Amino acid sequence: MNRIHAWLFALLAAAFVLYTDDYVIAGILPELANDLGVTEGEAGQLVTVFSVTVALAAPVAAVALARAPRRHLFAVALLVFVAANAAAASTPSFAVLMVLRIVAAFAAASTTPAIFAFAARHAPAEKVGRYIAVVALGVTGSIAAGVPVGTWVGSAFGWRATFTAMAVAGALVLLAVFVTLPRQNGPDETPVLREQLRILGRRPILLGLLANCVLMTGSMMMLTYLAPYLAAATTAGVEERALTFSLSGIAGIVGIWLGGIATDKWGADRTLLFGIGAIVATMIALWALWAARPAPLPVVLAVATVWGGMAFWNSPAIQARLHLLAGPVSGQALALNTSGTYLGVSIGAALGGLALSGHGVGALPLTAAGFALGALVLLAFARQADTATHQMR
Repeated sequence: MNRIHAWLFALLAAAFVLYTDDYVIAGILPELANDLGVTEGEAGQLVTVFSVTVALAAPVAAVALARAPRRHLFAVALLVFVAANAAAASTPSFAVLMVLRIVAAFAAASTTPAIFAFAARHAPAEKVGRYIAVVALGVTGSIAAGVPVGTWVGSAFGWRATFTAMAVAGALVLLAVFVTLPRQNGPDETPVLREQLRILGRRPILLGLLANCVLMTGSMMMLTYLAPYLAAATTAGVEERALTFSLSGIAGIVGIWLGGIATDKWGADRTLLFGIGAIVATMIALWALWAARPAPLPVVLAVATVWGGMAFWNSPAIQARLHLLAGPVSGQALALNTSGTYLGVSIGAALGGLALSGHGVGALPLTAAGFALGALVLLAFARQADTATHQMR
């Protein structure tokens, strides 16, 4: 394995650990709540505060730390991450644990967008999509493997062992990143703040960021309430529902890699047109299957698996597009994209709950399809604005 592959996979490992840390608490909530004397609902706010902190802090950190050498940034952020998790493993106070989760989230917020930007910036021009896809595999891997392993550790050795494991994993990633990451040649040529804001305020970038948020809203709306859909549309039990989520997760891993290849071969716009179009088609299919309920479970599994793959297929294209448009402030653009993703997750869960309560399960696929179509329209406007900008130059 040559040097470039070494640092790329070190960044994959960093994404895996940082995203696992966000999600893993969901698997140890009962034990944590019981030990610290709080309700499970209160303990669940540890997940909320982490996600909200990342969403709010990522753009600010990207601008404030834009001139920091990436090796130094990653090293300091991962040290803070390790310390926060090590302290979380020993604290007897829920209030202190909440503060430590905010500290860990700040470390993640300053690191995760920079990881993707670093991979894109140091990739060969013809492999930007694939380099982003490799790092993005850490995100899907955290859901498919990181959270289950962390949950198992917590159930076998206590919830504190899960935080200990995260601290150890963070230390190993810190070592890998420090050893393999290429050294920076000279200072980073980052524009002054006014110029950064001017670039980030361009219509093609703003519309692209909004499109990602809208797309995530629709996707997470369906994912959040997939279990109620399966229960209403099929005769699936708990095991069949678990299988559906598992197949969707595996498809997501494959989808990210294929989406990266497609981005390099077709370009971001064509890749997104195909991916979002496929999401619309699968949502319409899920609505039709619900209308014809009880639907054959194998057919629903097949459609849900395709949807899971396509939902993640779009990620490399969205990030590669922003990287190319934002140029010297691609890290800041990707940080805003991270915020938009978390915002979309929150909005999707909220609106999905309203749709479910007001109109029933059948409204979910059509509503999600509507958001996907909205994302396509926004991307079309973004492309039109980008073309107009080039013609004016």
